[in-house]
Amino acid sequence: MYLLKNIGTLVFAVFFATIAIAQEKKKVTLEDVFKSNTFSSESVYGINWMNDGQFYSSLKRSAAGPSVVKINVATGQQEAVLIDGQKIGVNFSSYSFNADESKALVVSDIERIYRRSSKGVNHVVDLETGEAQLLVKGEKIMYATLSPDNDKVAYVKDNNLFVIELATDKITQITHDGKWNEVINGAADWVYEEEFSMSKAFDWSPDGKKLAFIRFDETDVPEFNMQTWGELYPKDYKFKYPKAGEKNADVSIHVYDFASQKTVKMDAGTETDIYLPRIYWTGSSNTLAFLRMNRLQNQLDLFYANTATGESNLVLQEKSDTYVDLDYNDNLFFLKDNKGFIRTSEQDGFKHIYHHDNSGKLIRQVTSGDWEVTNMVGVDEKGKKIYFISTEASPLERNLYVINMDGKGKKLLTPAKGTHAVNMSKDFKYYIGYHSDANTPSKVTLNQASGKEIQVLEDNQELRDRLRSFALSKKEFFQFEAVEGTSLNAYMIKPADFDESKKYPVLMYVYGGPGSQNVTNSWGGTRDFWHHHLAAEGYIVVCVDNRGTGARGRDFKHSTYANLGKIEVEDQIAGAKYLGTLPFVDKGRIGIWGWSYGGYMSSLSLMIGNDVFKSAIAVAPVTTWRYYDTIYTERYLQTPQLNAAGYDDNSPITHVNKLKGNLLLIHGTGDDNVHFQNAVDLVDALVKADKQFDSFYYPNRNHGISGGNTSWHLYNMMTDFIKNKL
Repeated sequence: MYLLKNIGTLVFAVFFATIAIAQEKKKVTLEDVFKSNTFSSESVYGINWMNDGQFYSSLKRSAAGPSVVKINVATGQQEAVLIDGQKIGVNFSSYSFNADESKALVVSDIERIYRRSSKGVNHVVDLETGEAQLLVKGEKIMYATLSPDNDKVAYVKDNNLFVIELATDKITQITHDGKWNEVINGAADWVYEEEFSMSKAFDWSPDGKKLAFIRFDETDVPEFNMQTWGELYPKDYKFKYPKAGEKNADVSIHVYDFASQKTVKMDAGTETDIYLPRIYWTGSSNTLAFLRMNRLQNQLDLFYANTATGESNLVLQEKSDTYVDLDYNDNLFFLKDNKGFIRTSEQDGFKHIYHHDNSGKLIRQVTSGDWEVTNMVGVDEKGKKIYFISTEASPLERNLYVINMDGKGKKLLTPAKGTHAVNMSKDFKYYIGYHSDANTPSKVTLNQASGKEIQVLEDNQELRDRLRSFALSKKEFFQFEAVEGTSLNAYMIKPADFDESKKYPVLMYVYGGPGSQNVTNSWGGTRDFWHHHLAAEGYIVVCVDNRGTGARGRDFKHSTYANLGKIEVEDQIAGAKYLGTLPFVDKGRIGIWGWSYGGYMSSLSLMIGNDVFKSAIAVAPVTTWRYYDTIYTERYLQTPQLNAAGYDDNSPITHVNKLKGNLLLIHGTGDDNVHFQNAVDLVDALVKADKQFDSFYYPNRNHGISGGNTSWHLYNMMTDFIKNKL
């Protein structure tokens, strides 16, 4: 009896201790997420591998100022301070070395323009003497780049291309016709920057004696006008923005020769309504390679051009019944001694690596299978190996592999589940690895090329310890069958005190655009922890990657072609209906929210799925694709002139009469990407349809709707809406 009595006492003691421990766990609050940055993670920034593979440099920040330090790979110890911001009197935020690492270029006072463009004050630092040379008398310039011969720096200012000689400070103006909203030399226009992921549009030849650049004539491109608020009389900000079906900039490629002081135009054909999104030096200063795409982006051509004459010849061509995705053809590596080039393409249905000879003839397809190469890390010509990141393990995972150039000997180097990214040394002996999974913050390590870990550079241990004090549930991945038996990937975040006997409201989170992916086994950011806050308030948060999203092959991604919105919304509705069958879900309280393409999806889902969704939040949504830019929109929908139905049939504006639930529409008036015009026209249509809704605008905020107190205000408002309307 005594033994049994004490066992019972022990059981009750353990039970109440467990409850006490659970009660000690803190709920995730909005203040934690947006005020105190409780869940912000650390990383290792500004790492550049040095020519001697035994060292890498890293940007460090301290109260005294920034510095660039040299790290010994073998010991993991700092060997030297290469640039001391305090000593040179420059509070720089980025740096780059020239080819032989005798000089560095540091940039300070950076002023952001659009998503990828910026200008700043530039200094060239002599790494031997430590002296810093101020460029252009401290004027803010764009994309300053050291020449391979160490003598010069090229840059863009006032839409023109310039070169400064370091020894004399002599400035040579390469172009003279640059003018705001008319001609740009050496820098991308708005739509190339946003949709072709480029900002700098010039490149030095390997010997530093020539400069290739792209010229944009946007004179006839229609202007978009954004008013900026805050003064007695609001100001107009006008910039060139080609909306779907409208005139694009006329683009051309040129090469300036310093010896002859002449500029030669490269022959890109007689058709002018084209895109020229990439230029590459092939290894020779006499040959420039470039890509050309037609307006509908269903044909991609690779050309070689003679830089002395401008004559060009077609090397490779790829066509598609839908579109050729530049992102899937953007890994182009030219081998030495005219041994051809390595590239990626999804021409066989999945993005893979291909080896071509110098004439463009296919030597072999290096990788194959029902999985995708998401990034070609590097080509080790000496070792005849290619390093790449792929989804072979799972569409939700990213792992590093190595394969011989003959397509044999493929080996997995990062077996740990989750998402891996790498920064590889120039001699392919080492790499910096970044690894996380959905429930574990990023870990940064120094590794041998074999994958063996040498040193932990950042493990986010403080954050890991901090997380233990919070009541957090793990992100759970699952699949379900949607329309026509298609299996879709999804994740779920439940309340930490989840009780399967209860019924919970659900908030679905969506982006859903072509080639995107939200459902990955990787560490999330601020938005994820807002979802954890909602879970702490008693909501289940779910995310579904609909058809059209990435990492599952060309057919899955291209299934939305010419009809954006239709099957994506069908899949989100199917997801909500599936959730409604679960015993712990209150099917009468399912909401959906999204940002940008996700805002388009959430508003359209609420209208078309009015019997499924109770509420929706649409942040900065596209409400008609007629208002979005040429490159992105026409890639997936063709032009409005060719496919009017594709633009109108699935516009939220078309479906306002179907609105039954609660809609919160949010937009920034200074959004240069998805214009505030989208929200205005949707509001007008809703008013005409006599539909009640909530809306909020943020003055002068861009597409990210951030800065100062903005994020706190935004997510506070969205949280209140969810509590009141869901």
